Amino acid sequence: MQTSGTLRPRFTELWKRPWLTKPFNLRAFSSVPPSDYSNQSRGGLPRFFSESLPPSKGGVIRVQGDEFWHMTKVLRLKTDDRVELFNGKGGLVEGFIQNIDRTAIDFVALEDPKLVLPQSPQWHVFAAFGSLKGGRADWLVEKCTELGASSVTPLLTEHSSIISDNRVERLQRVILAAAKQCQRLHEMKLNHAMKIDNIVPLVAKSKLSFIAVAEATPLLTALTSSTMEPSGLIIVGPEGDFTEKEVNMIMEAGATAVGLGPHRLRVETATIAILATLMLWSDSQQIGNP
Repeated sequence: MQTSGTLRPRFTELWKRPWLTKPFNLRAFSSVPPSDYSNQSRGGLPRFFSESLPPSKGGVIRVQGDEFWHMTKVLRLKTDDRVELFNGKGGLVEGFIQNIDRTAIDFVALEDPKLVLPQSPQWHVFAAFGSLKGGRADWLVEKCTELGASSVTPLLTEHSSIISDNRVERLQRVILAAAKQCQRLHEMKLNHAMKIDNIVPLVAKSKLSFIAVAEATPLLTALTSSTMEPSGLIIVGPEGDFTEKEVNMIMEAGATAVGLGPHRLRVETATIAILATLMLWSDSQQIGNP
């Protein structure tokens, strides 16, 4: 029997991993193509996070910590109730609660775990939200998770130069809650904060990068001359905007400046407007070019 330990420290380790992670053992997993992602990610059973999954049908693991509390105290699930477990890496398995004690539940797999492959393209968000207050950063990260961003990186600029460690820990909890709510199977990574100088090489390597700039070419117009790539970057400045030098650095590296209409938008509004548009555009490109 495997044990799914206390959620919070393990979850913190999971989401802090870099974009390229060491692959885990897939021998017992059945693979599901990205085209079937929506069918696998929108099941009707309650779904909970577990870093480890049973290796095969009939396997048993113990689920403890916050997820145990949610199962038994919030949803008041009981023995023999059916649930799903996911591991944030595309792994998903259906099973039932075999036993409940004072600290954990025993989960029994009713099938071999499935491995759902990630969708493409992968959109990486770089937004200067470190100085946002009143839950606005939480909202930005929550909606990025729901919309399907691959990663979010706090961007450090002249007008937004810091983000506290306490906020990062809170945002990691927000990501898990949002992932469960929207039933996405792949983790959205929250990367360490990055300075403008460090994003420039990433932009130079990317074939699809957009930076929000007031009075620039409208985003939809820019997309008419763009072709879909496996991944892309979304870059949004802070309250008070980028400096002219920062914009020039990013654009000279190859990013396309895009406008979002005639009004001045908050950081979180601009981020979600671009991400939502690009996710819909990506979907339309895949439907038009199966």
